[in-house]
Amino acid sequence: MNIKRVGNVILAVKDIDKSLHFYHEIIGLPIKNQRRSWVDLGTSGALLSIHPASLTAKHIGSSIENGITIGFLVGDVRSALEELKSKGVAVHRDIVEKDAGKNAVIRDPDDYLISLFEPNFTDKTEQTSGYHGFTPA
Repeated sequence: MNIKRVGNVILAVKDIDKSLHFYHEIIGLPIKNQRRSWVDLGTSGALLSIHPASLTAKHIGSSIENGITIGFLVGDVRSALEELKSKGVAVHRDIVEKDAGKNAVIRDPDDYLISLFEPNFTDKTEQTSGYHGFTPA
């Protein structure tokens, strides 16, 4: 097996239009590709892909204990959280500060958890080397 990198994170969503509005208009991810039942969001690195969930299977969403959490790096978690609150986004957990940085958790329209992480970089070269965070629990 020769895996190069993560290509995308795929979310099955109850309402693709509502989720597209959330991730594109509210969060600000650009649309890379869009088809009737599939949308890829992002520009580089792993894409966030959304598609309609099954109409018959139970939708569970997410939980910190055993579900999926999407992590976004932000420059200022406090201002990001305030902006999202002003747009009516549900906050799962307010800002927590640890050695690695500051973190808050919000919910998308399907109750998937989204971690907003503002890292503390002691070495400025780390700013582009990937995700440096802690779990949202």
